Amino acid sequence: MNDQQDPKAVEKVYNRLVDLLTTGEEIIYIATQKKPLVNILPDCVALTTKRVLFFTPANLGLSIKFIDFVWKDVVDVTIKEEIIGAVFMVKTTNQAEMGVDYLPKVQARKLYQYAQERKEDEREARRLRDLEEKRAESGSISLDRTAPVQQSVTPAPAPLPEPIVAAAPVVPASTPLVVHVEERDELTEKLKKLRTLFDMGLISQDEYNAKKLELLSDL
Repeated sequence: MNDQQDPKAVEKVYNRLVDLLTTGEEIIYIATQKKPLVNILPDCVALTTKRVLFFTPANLGLSIKFIDFVWKDVVDVTIKEEIIGAVFMVKTTNQAEMGVDYLPKVQARKLYQYAQERKEDEREARRLRDLEEKRAESGSISLDRTAPVQQSVTPAPAPLPEPIVAAAPVVPASTPLVVHVEERDELTEKLKKLRTLFDMGLISQDEYNAKKLELLSDL
């Protein structure tokens, strides 16, 4: 709350976010939009140890909608500092894009910093998982190759009970966290086209904000 966040907006997002957290998931940072002149019902961005979430007020502030992306699906995070505030954008593996404009620059920079740290952690976790899987595969192959050697041992003259050979332990492959992500291709395309019109100066800021809110309210 030391980076110009809107206290009421943060409180609403926090109360909603607490109910959405999964086991072991923790909140890292919450940023709030600060529109010029009138800042009623600002959009918010929240980062957790597992996801990045975009919150948009609906029904005149009586409810709040959200879109989330797990870190393993995030391929790029960018910020664009403008004359008034900054834009924070996220791009996913399926080319979906989501962002919030008019963020105070200090908040946008912290979002970018924390997001990069989480992406680095995810890359390291993925590297370790791949390494463990390769080690498991290598161990399984080694055990298979030693089996014929045990069968070729010459039996002793006296009859002995057949030795019991322990079966090679089956190393389960790590199961990645499956997180349901709703199809958002159509919404993403509309948001991209809307943003393009705004960047080209074909629509005003008010028209852009109103149309974006309208698209998100259809979720």
